Amino acid sequence: MATIQLTTEKFKAEVFDYTKSKEWKFEGEIPAIIDFYADWCGPCKAVAPILEELSNEYDGKINIYKVDTEAEQELSAVFQIRSIPSMLFIPVGKQPMMQAGALPKGALVDVIEKELLK
Repeated sequence: MATIQLTTEKFKAEVFDYTKSKEWKFEGEIPAIIDFYADWCGPCKAVAPILEELSNEYDGKINIYKVDTEAEQELSAVFQIRSIPSMLFIPVGKQPMMQAGALPKGALVDVIEKELLK
């Protein structure tokens, strides 16, 4: 499975509708990673193939979404994205965790195994 492009509307339907609730409630059934990126961002381009690999390796176990910060400025503002790439790690039943910067594959696998799939 490939990474999934998220629009603001799709985010509200599949992840969290911040217009209806201020308290986090993840709508998904399996853990997720959301990559906030921009097409002009070098580190974002470096991390993109890693996320594609991980979406295939963890197919059915986690969803990996991508949010274009240029196109989805409302979402970027809601999550106070100041630097890209930024990744939102969303375990089921727990609070999400934000991490700024391009993480290497090993670090991403570590977060997936220790935080998302436990």
